[in-house]
Amino acid sequence: MNYQNASLPENAELAGSTKLMNQDTVVPGILKKHLTPKGKWGHLIVESGSLEYVWEDDAENVLVADPGHPIVIFPERFHHVIITGPVEFKVEFYVVNEESTENEKTGDRPGEAFL
Repeated sequence: MNYQNASLPENAELAGSTKLMNQDTVVPGILKKHLTPKGKWGHLIVESGSLEYVWEDDAENVLVADPGHPIVIFPERFHHVIITGPVEFKVEFYVVNEESTENEKTGDRPGEAFL
């Protein structure tokens, strides 16, 4: 299994969260190429089951997220999620006060609905 070894910055402050989703209630926008809300970091937390996570600029390096292995979603980096079976998960969004927004990209940001 290929897990991510990253953590949120120490000064990250929770700004919002999706509701708990599953394979049937997943927000469709996260299944295709998208970004986090502007100026936000994401933290994908799996409560049960597992799913796959793909950085668009490193698509061959598919990550697995499960209850012991969350995914830190870096701002302004395109990504998507692949549902591989029964799963329950949510995405928390964080603000990091020193972050610059000068390199913002244009793209879908389905997480903005949860802030």
